[in-house]
Amino acid sequence: MRDANCVFCKILDGVIPSTKLYEDNDFAIILDIGPATFGHALVIPKNHYANIYEMPEEMLSKSICLAKVWGEKLVKAFHADGLNLVQNNGLAAGQTVYHYHLHLIPRYDGDGVGDLWTPGSLSDEQRKEILEKLA
Repeated sequence: MRDANCVFCKILDGVIPSTKLYEDNDFAIILDIGPATFGHALVIPKNHYANIYEMPEEMLSKSICLAKVWGEKLVKAFHADGLNLVQNNGLAAGQTVYHYHLHLIPRYDGDGVGDLWTPGSLSDEQRKEILEKLA
């Protein structure tokens, strides 16, 4: 199942070139063409799912297992000091391609790549409101 207008579907179909690091029946792992750091890669399911909410749980599990294996390979191969796993859902969360994908971003001390937020605080009132809304 593909979306003819989706850039990742086009990449998976070979219409748009990519550098594949891995491929199986369900997923491909490619280098990001706009990397945050050296070795930044993407785990992409071959079937089109717009976001995490559309992904079957079995596929989500496989994506995180691939992220573990390939994240470790990237860290070791490039002597990275850490690894970010990033997965965005919705425009407000930074999603720009509406095909589920998981970023594997090797991190290096002093790489200058920042976090997406400044930590705030959690008041007792907010904690109570959150718990009530989720009950």
